[in-house]
Amino acid sequence: MIEVEVENRSGADVDEDGAVELVRRVLAAEGVDSGEMGLAFVSPEESRALKLEHLGVDEATDALAFPVDGLEELPAGLPRQLGDVVVCPDIVGAEWRAPIVHAVLHLVGYDHGEAMEAKEALHL
Repeated sequence: MIEVEVENRSGADVDEDGAVELVRRVLAAEGVDSGEMGLAFVSPEESRALKLEHLGVDEATDALAFPVDGLEELPAGLPRQLGDVVVCPDIVGAEWRAPIVHAVLHLVGYDHGEAMEAKEALHL
């Protein structure tokens, strides 16, 4: 089972259950059947601060991914730590599914390009 710890720091109403269901569906399709990850909803200000701190770009963004284990082989008994996805509801609006899929694919090792775009199309 994929454990998804959700935190809404955005002040916006979000479909947390729908987001968790989407995350689990994408991960299952990518062959991940157990592990832990965080899903945070943040304000534009926090999104901007995170993007500046981690990517050196001073702008708010729709979603960020902070991968940890990816799909690496892990020692027996060690739970997979996928990482964290951070989403800004004020930026994504009603189109929240695509940025979440994009960020989750980063957690499992995809980089921008044709392979990632093909996977995104499959999951939406």
